[in-house]
Amino acid sequence: MSSAEVKEAKPTPTDLAGREEQIFTTGLLPSQLIRRLIEQSRISASPAIVEEQIQPASLDLRLGEIAHRVQASFLPGQLSTVEDRIRDLRMMRVDLTRAAILEKGCVYIVPLVESLELPADISARANPKSTTGRLDIFTRLITDYGAEFESVSSGYKGKLYAEIVPRTFTVAVRAGMRLNQLRFVRGKPVASDRAISALDEEKKLVYLDEHSPIKAQVDRGLMVSVNLEAGEPSEVIAYRAKRNSPAIELDKIDYYSPDDFWDIRQQPKNKTLILDPGDFYILASKERVRVPPEYAAEMIPIDPSVGEFRIHYAGFFDPGFGYGVSDIKGTRAVLEVRAHEVPFLIEHRQVVGRLKYMRLLHRPDKIYGTDIGSSYQRQELTLSKQFRRQ
Repeated sequence: MSSAEVKEAKPTPTDLAGREEQIFTTGLLPSQLIRRLIEQSRISASPAIVEEQIQPASLDLRLGEIAHRVQASFLPGQLSTVEDRIRDLRMMRVDLTRAAILEKGCVYIVPLVESLELPADISARANPKSTTGRLDIFTRLITDYGAEFESVSSGYKGKLYAEIVPRTFTVAVRAGMRLNQLRFVRGKPVASDRAISALDEEKKLVYLDEHSPIKAQVDRGLMVSVNLEAGEPSEVIAYRAKRNSPAIELDKIDYYSPDDFWDIRQQPKNKTLILDPGDFYILASKERVRVPPEYAAEMIPIDPSVGEFRIHYAGFFDPGFGYGVSDIKGTRAVLEVRAHEVPFLIEHRQVVGRLKYMRLLHRPDKIYGTDIGSSYQRQELTLSKQFRRQ
């Protein structure tokens, strides 16, 4: 797909406000260009890809019919395929044509339905979907001859695989479920701090509430801090996952009682929280962040030198997140947090991550929101969609 083909693929000459669109040669591919890759058989699948898989700047990937439980996580390296490694490490096959249990703490490799034949100037990056991260399902993309997780090299031709490790809950999955997603990239579209600051001046990227924009704090990305302060006495500030909970069937939506799976934390003393090693927490950002439709974003975990924990397994933020068509005044980022080796204290408004903004080649023909089935557009502190809202 050349730059000329990108221009030919442009579906509309104007944005939603009627202004002429600007097209770039470096950036993430928007929904209409992902659709074009599918039409050109650059992305192929059987069963065929459906429109619901195409997100504003990414493609949802589906699980195939077999999971391979293996002895250990791996990268195939430059001389091996994923199937070669599976043959060496396989312990058992799991049939996914019906609901199948993936045990907590075990490593599974699942061939995905989709495969790629990318153009020479297009690469891709993968990430777990939001619901996957909120269930602490550690999911990473692997390719044949790959030396990195979550990365697809330019011009890659071949199959895709998901490594799946349920960390906190045993889960039941089946073929066709979508646990991770793929972004397609031309060049290096990450916005500089200067560009993010200019975007904040124009669009207002951060609100403290629906009426109060504040200046974005930018240092190697937009700084994001944790919220440990309640607006009212009954407000939930954090969820900590219980150990030894029942299995969660991922296709059961709005079904499970949170009380069976989570300990609820309200405003802690002194607005601090001690993270216990090995426990999994759901928290929210203090800031309500916005991603204008011409951009996407990704949450970058905290630097190891700043704290003994990591956040946000599911780091992709779609065009329009917390923004809509400029009618939404920001949405909190939900933070999936796990401490490492020692107990670690975090404080209210402590910086825990950065949002990297990335320009799209041009505005997508769909944006994040309820119109396309997005689950978390106006979220506060929200568990995954399998749990009943309280």
